[in-house]
Amino acid sequence: MPRIAGVPIPEQKPVLIALTAIYGIGKSKAAAILRDIHIEFTRRAGDLNADEVARIRERIERTELVEGELRRKTQASIKLLRDLGAYRGTRHAKRLPVRGQRTKTNSRTIRGNVRKTVTSGKRKLEKT
Repeated sequence: MPRIAGVPIPEQKPVLIALTAIYGIGKSKAAAILRDIHIEFTRRAGDLNADEVARIRERIERTELVEGELRRKTQASIKLLRDLGAYRGTRHAKRLPVRGQRTKTNSRTIRGNVRKTVTSGKRKLEKT
């Protein structure tokens, strides 16, 4: 199983899809990488020889920000927003949607599946 940027690439998938296993590489970026180094999109990742894997690895390390570096950069940007006291930073700190979405409903992704419902307040009597 080839490893690129410290991530094992699934061998049975086409190389275009297999590269998306790396954090920071989507389909369009994977297509651009493969186009630059002249590898067909439909080839299976397991069928690549060592030279082709090395070319992919070298191209990604040279030009793309992926995995740990990208995660660190993203976290640093969020920390800067918090330290500045920006609105987006306070939304991140409160774990609420940042990009203007409504929060009365439809904010389950960021808040988790929290469903707070109000009941009548009347307690049920225990049967003895």
